Amino acid sequence: MTATTRDDTPVAIQGDGVELRTRDVGGGMSVAFVRLPQGTDMGPGLEGLPDDMCQCAHWGYLLKGRLRMRTKDGADVYEAGQAFYWEPGHVPDALEDCEYVDFSPTKEFTEVIDHVKSTMG
Repeated sequence: MTATTRDDTPVAIQGDGVELRTRDVGGGMSVAFVRLPQGTDMGPGLEGLPDDMCQCAHWGYLLKGRLRMRTKDGADVYEAGQAFYWEPGHVPDALEDCEYVDFSPTKEFTEVIDHVKSTMG
């Protein structure tokens, strides 16, 4: 079994106040500790993926803030204190400073992270 804290989890993406830390926790799953400042729209970093959206499923808990999740069918708003499931095909947009923890299939999440990193200048 594996456990980790935010501070012990390696940084995968960082810049402009965005911080994503992730670690493989076994069973084909990774944990991510994510901070998105108000106004962060992950859309530009996801361009080039199918439908220009994240294609990885995430299960998690929003610790702080409000986050809009855009999908092909519209958008939903998530608030601090809510547990969530985001199916593949979404784009996060931080309405307030956000912090959340999520669990995702490692292979699919790594592909999305690598794509986002390739779009960062």
